[in-house]
Amino acid sequence: MEKEKEMIYFITGNNSKFNEIQNLFQKENLSYEIMQNTIKTTEIQASSIEEVALFKLNSVREKMTHSFFIEDAGFFVDVPLNGFPGVYSKYVLNTIGNKGILNLIKDYHDTKAHFKAVIAMYFQPINETIIFEGTVDGKVARTIRGRGGFGFDPIFIPNEFPNRTFAELTIEEKNTVSHRGKAWRKLVEFLEHVD
Repeated sequence: MEKEKEMIYFITGNNSKFNEIQNLFQKENLSYEIMQNTIKTTEIQASSIEEVALFKLNSVREKMTHSFFIEDAGFFVDVPLNGFPGVYSKYVLNTIGNKGILNLIKDYHDTKAHFKAVIAMYFQPINETIIFEGTVDGKVARTIRGRGGFGFDPIFIPNEFPNRTFAELTIEEKNTVSHRGKAWRKLVEFLEHVD
């Protein structure tokens, strides 16, 4: 008889994020099942994505009875905006959006940008918090392009797909190179080791 799969909750209200991770999860042969939980976390403004992720994780730890994780990500325009919006990505997206970011850039010849994702997981069997990180480098598109993805995806061109924005890639293509995909693979490796 097959052993019942252990539940791990992904705490997010963002269905697109959950779908990306679930798409990756289903390709793995793990003895864990992923479920979405939309419990509200407390978010702080901090100087690093790691700090934000850990604070969010700890803000709901007492309410959870299973292993769970949260994911936080930031979009950093390294040139010419010195890493802005970074940890303020969500706020900036909600206030000035993709168009606002493009309006801040005067010269598109040498833009550099990256996405960074941090997955913070509380793993119940060993009573520990573990962090997994992923980064993807690229540049800023001159215009908003594509219908897929979410957030800043329509203005980010990853180095691995130099002619397309994240929003022009399929979920499968995006997951092969994305910051979230890279952090996720580290989480999967961890789960394979403890299995």
